[in-house]
Amino acid sequence: MDTPNQQPSDVQETARSENEQFVDFSEKRWLRYYPEEVRHKLDYPEINVAQFLIDAVTQFAKKPALTFMGKTLTYEQLYTSADHMARGLGRLGVKKGDRVAIMLPNCPQAVISYFGVLLAGAIVVQTNPLYVERELTHQLKDSGAVAIITLDMLYPRIARVRGKNPEEGPIPKLHTVVITSIKDGLPFPKNMLYPIKQRRDGFKAKIPYGTDGYVQWKSLLSRSALSYERPTLAGHHDIAALQYTGGTTGTPKGVMLTHRNLVSNTLQSKEWCERIRLGEERYLAALPLFHVFGLTVLMNLSVCTGGCLVLLPKFEVEEVLRTIDKQKPTIFPGAPTMYIGLIQAASKQEKPLDLSSIEICISGSAALPLEVQDQFEKMTGGKLIEGFGLTEASPVTHANPIWGYRKIGTIGVPFPDTEAAILSLETGQFLPPGEIGELVVRGPQVMSGYWNNEAATEAAFHNGWLRTGDMALMDHQGFFVIKDRIKDMIIASGFNIYPREIEEVLYEHPAITEAAVIGVKDSYRGETVKAFVVLKDNVAVSEQQLNQWCRERLASYKVPHIYEFRKQLPKTMVGKVLKRQLMEEEERTNE
Repeated sequence: MDTPNQQPSDVQETARSENEQFVDFSEKRWLRYYPEEVRHKLDYPEINVAQFLIDAVTQFAKKPALTFMGKTLTYEQLYTSADHMARGLGRLGVKKGDRVAIMLPNCPQAVISYFGVLLAGAIVVQTNPLYVERELTHQLKDSGAVAIITLDMLYPRIARVRGKNPEEGPIPKLHTVVITSIKDGLPFPKNMLYPIKQRRDGFKAKIPYGTDGYVQWKSLLSRSALSYERPTLAGHHDIAALQYTGGTTGTPKGVMLTHRNLVSNTLQSKEWCERIRLGEERYLAALPLFHVFGLTVLMNLSVCTGGCLVLLPKFEVEEVLRTIDKQKPTIFPGAPTMYIGLIQAASKQEKPLDLSSIEICISGSAALPLEVQDQFEKMTGGKLIEGFGLTEASPVTHANPIWGYRKIGTIGVPFPDTEAAILSLETGQFLPPGEIGELVVRGPQVMSGYWNNEAATEAAFHNGWLRTGDMALMDHQGFFVIKDRIKDMIIASGFNIYPREIEEVLYEHPAITEAAVIGVKDSYRGETVKAFVVLKDNVAVSEQQLNQWCRERLASYKVPHIYEFRKQLPKTMVGKVLKRQLMEEEERTNE
């Protein structure tokens, strides 16, 4: 029997409506499992997110703020560059409240641009560099972005999206395009050699600087920018960022995250990692910073704590292992697929690498298999916990305690000042512990709504609670278990089947490295279960063997009827399996 770390908080609250009858908010049973050092309630200053950088340069001016391929920027240098960027944007006509898109991989310019836009009083629109023209056009038009900061290698895509005449093209408000190059973030002599490599790779940048609003990155950071007076910072209730979400399931929507939302979630994350050493931690940034997970638990949290961002332009297992061995990062947020890849690659190293610097890893975006957690902790000596979040909550709402009682197979407990409950899809009532329904949350990190989409905003909330779209349950201790996305649930012969449960069983098989389960049409059952599996190198297993494995561990109606072996699964840049793509492939096959 487990023992809670401390007694329940003496927080007394009254249920706020009759339909909350099964949720005992006076108890908040999950508080019993908070580590002693973690406070239940926090004070949230009414500040702009950029204040994190202003405070950091005051306290840690000479300490490294980020490193990138051998180049280091101190907080003093980062702030100076961001300040110049803010003033330079102002000179180009960017005003307070304007939207500015940032389409960059992890590099110094991405961090400078983020804080530069905020210091300019504008709103950040994080944009995936992998977006095709259709996706990019939708995001820029929907947000009304007046400027975009991007790479020279992405110029052809931008030019096609804008059209020949920017004023009459498909995005009329986009008057400025700031172009940088990876070389602008490199140290000498790499910055001199990079253009040579680009030419050898066949890249020729013919960018019409000085016309049609095309501006060189370096010109914005020049001293001449100082002649422009920065506006006052946006208020804490103003929008800080538009984070687009929903692209794998429908038309992406712009999530309005205020400065209060992002500041709150950053401070909640800091509190959860209660042993963080101010000015000392090194954050391994393999997650993309343009994703809300990387935005909060890497960029914002690192600057808030005076840490150093160890930037990697993309996730490559060998490079990540070498980086851990040489640069000694201490905090490494990621996705299960990242940790799986590192475990496999580390086992193949001829010379053992030192991975012992890793102390804290927070896994999100997908379920964390127990086997992966155990192996990674043994490999590094650090703590790997599973958490949960969504873009609409900035994003983190739940996590297992890092140093304390954690419950395997759960997403942990709600963050400080965060409430969670389970909602019945049939009755709209709140359910008691142990019953499955939709997970709903509320707290200071929850979005103000969707940009220019009142109908979607209204549908996203239930009496002030944010609907997550995830089927879940709360157990009697107050830990939450995600069953699956509501849209991913399979209904076969009248039975509700949760793919996540089947995936967990498949992950336990010694031959399998990755698995994804979806429902496919079946003339008899309505839907049936199909499993996509990726095997470990040089390992073979048959469908019959997998079928036997599953039958010994699952009810018969949950066992996959179809198996498909693949070399890899389609994923987002943060490692989440794109089940929508698998479903679309199935639909095309069956047409």
